[in-house]
Amino acid sequence: MSIILVTNDDGIHSEGITALYRAMDSLGEVYVVAPEREQSAVAHALTLHRPLKVEKTGAKIYAINGTPTDCVILGVNKILHKKPALIVSGINKGGNLGDDITYSGTVAAAIEGTLLGIPSIAISLVRDIKDNGDYSVKPSGFKKAAGFAKRLAETVLKKGLPQDTLLNVNIPGIQKIKGVKLTKQGKRIYDNSVHEMSDPRGRKHYWIGGGAPLWEQGQDTDFDAVNKGFISITPVHLDLTNYNAIKYLKKNWRI
Repeated sequence: MSIILVTNDDGIHSEGITALYRAMDSLGEVYVVAPEREQSAVAHALTLHRPLKVEKTGAKIYAINGTPTDCVILGVNKILHKKPALIVSGINKGGNLGDDITYSGTVAAAIEGTLLGIPSIAISLVRDIKDNGDYSVKPSGFKKAAGFAKRLAETVLKKGLPQDTLLNVNIPGIQKIKGVKLTKQGKRIYDNSVHEMSDPRGRKHYWIGGGAPLWEQGQDTDFDAVNKGFISITPVHLDLTNYNAIKYLKKNWRI
């Protein structure tokens, strides 16, 4: 029986990870190893300057006082009795589209799994697209997303993934999904999302985030697919080298 590791960045008690665990349960021996509290936007952070605590909260369910990357490393190397056949991260409460993948703890968990040579998928339920539509997440959204995650996991278990490649999946939080598209990473246009405020003594504080997401328009992007009501599957490769830049620099620079 295949071993499947489920994790996330929303925390061990999130609705998304519960739905994902239930969906994966029929596919193999499922372990949940997840942060004890929310770790959104921690990206690929590792905890190096303090010890990590593992708390068993249920049968094959473990909470860790660390990041999603910590959870994958401890899960694979210490908690599971053998290497998992698949890692599924999510279901994230909100999209991980375009440049968001560089911040996402959900995607980072799948990156770490891929680095360890394990087929990995990141699943996100989009709730905040504001362009042609305003998508909100309903309780049924997680169930529907989990159902698709199960179908996709079955395929990955049977067929595998290309080397050094993970799948970043974004599912629109709407009632009628039109289909599935293979997409490329979109591009966010950043607005003024740093808010300045003062405490009662007049000292300045800053809050990052809260701006409305804006996106470059383009066909075949994750944003475009989700905005039109399709599930987006973006293959993400670990090699970040810009090979065209190497050619350009060799030709135009003298170092």
